[in-house]
Amino acid sequence: MIVFFFLMIALVVVVAAVTLAVIGGGSEAVLPEAEPDRVADGLPETRPVVRADIDALRLPVAPRGYRMAEVDDVLERLAAELAERDARIAQLTAAQAPASPADAAPQDAPGHVDLSKGGER
Repeated sequence: MIVFFFLMIALVVVVAAVTLAVIGGGSEAVLPEAEPDRVADGLPETRPVVRADIDALRLPVAPRGYRMAEVDDVLERLAAELAERDARIAQLTAAQAPASPADAAPQDAPGHVDLSKGGER
């Protein structure tokens, strides 16, 4: 019987402690509001991404690793910028290259032998 009363008193104490913890200490919150864990210094929107931006980038950690949406956004942005740069490089390379292979090696150059027509030197 004493054990029953002891358990009842312990139960009342635990319920009271939990109730006080939930209600809090008056008008002041027990814990301050937590700000969502987001990328603080993301990739710049007004200019192309440079190596220093990638080095400075820190992705937020979630309970089971990284936030997939945040990582997907960063990877999508990087992929788009790399594709844009690759297209620009290809465009500049094509503009710099000769118009056709015939322009690159003129047929009447000295010492040129056209083996497709059976020519000799």
